Amino acid sequence: MALERLELISEHGCFGGVQRFYKHFNVNQIGLPMRFALFLPPQALAGQPVPLLTYLAGLTCTEETAAMKAGAQRLAAQLGLALLFPDTSPRNSGIDGEDHHWDFGVGAGFYLDATEHPWAGHWQMESYLLQDLIPGVVSEFGLDGQRLGITGHSMGGHGALTLALRHPGMFRSLSAFAPICAPTRCPWGRKAFLGYLGQDETAWTSHDASLLMAGQSSAPYPGGILVDQGLADKFLAEQLYPEALEAACAQVGQPLALRRHAGYDHGYYFVASFIDDHLRHHAQALGA
Repeated sequence: MALERLELISEHGCFGGVQRFYKHFNVNQIGLPMRFALFLPPQALAGQPVPLLTYLAGLTCTEETAAMKAGAQRLAAQLGLALLFPDTSPRNSGIDGEDHHWDFGVGAGFYLDATEHPWAGHWQMESYLLQDLIPGVVSEFGLDGQRLGITGHSMGGHGALTLALRHPGMFRSLSAFAPICAPTRCPWGRKAFLGYLGQDETAWTSHDASLLMAGQSSAPYPGGILVDQGLADKFLAEQLYPEALEAACAQVGQPLALRRHAGYDHGYYFVASFIDDHLRHHAQALGA
C-alpha cells in the first residue's frame, strides 16, 4: 500500500538511525493532508525488516510531541524498533468550530471513526491508522508488518487500548501511559463521543477500553499489558479511571502490570521517565 503524495519535511540523524517528519495526502479516509513522524533505527537503515511500535499522543498534541519529548529514540535504536508517531486528528478541514475546543476537534480525534455530521466527513482516525497509515509505513519503509506494537499517552493511551482490543491479531504488544480507561464515564470521553458518535450511548461502549476488556472471553494479551500512572496526575480521579481497567482485566484473567508512581504528573517528564520500560516490554513481545 502506498502513502499518497508522500513528502519528507525534515530529517535528523539520531543515535545511528534517523528521525524523519513527513506529510502525505490521505485520500481513502481523511481526504486531507496528514502528518506523521517516523524513527528508523540503524538496523532498518541497513535493510533489516524491523518491528514497528506506534505511539499515539494525547489531547492538543501533534506528530512532533512525543518524537521530541519522550526520549524514545536512544533505546529504540539499540533494540531495533521503528517508531511511528501519527498526528492526533485531521487539521484545516474547513469545519466551523473545529479548533474552538482544546479537548474536541483539532488535536482531539480520539482515534475513532466519527459518524455524526460534520465530523464524519474527515474524522476517520481509526480507519486511517489501521487501513492506511500503518500498512503504508510498513510497505514504504520495508518494516515487518507481522510484528506491530501499540502504545500511547492519555487520549492516545485510550486509542492504544481500544484499537488493540477492537482489532484482535493486528498488534502483538500493548502498553499505555496514563490512559483514559473508561471514556464513557469521564467528561473528556463523553464530550468526544457525543460529538463524534451521537446521543445513542450504546454506540459509545465499543470505544471504552474497560468495557471492551470486560467483554473478552479470554485474555487477549496473555504476555501482559503494561500501564503506568502517576499519582500526582491532576486528571487521575475525574478523567482516567485506571481502576476500571484493572477490574476488567482481573475479570477475564488478562495479565496487567498497572504501576502507580508517587510524585509523577500527567506530562512528558512522566512519560520520559518510564518510556524505556515500555520499549523493552514491546521489544520482548515483538522479538526485537
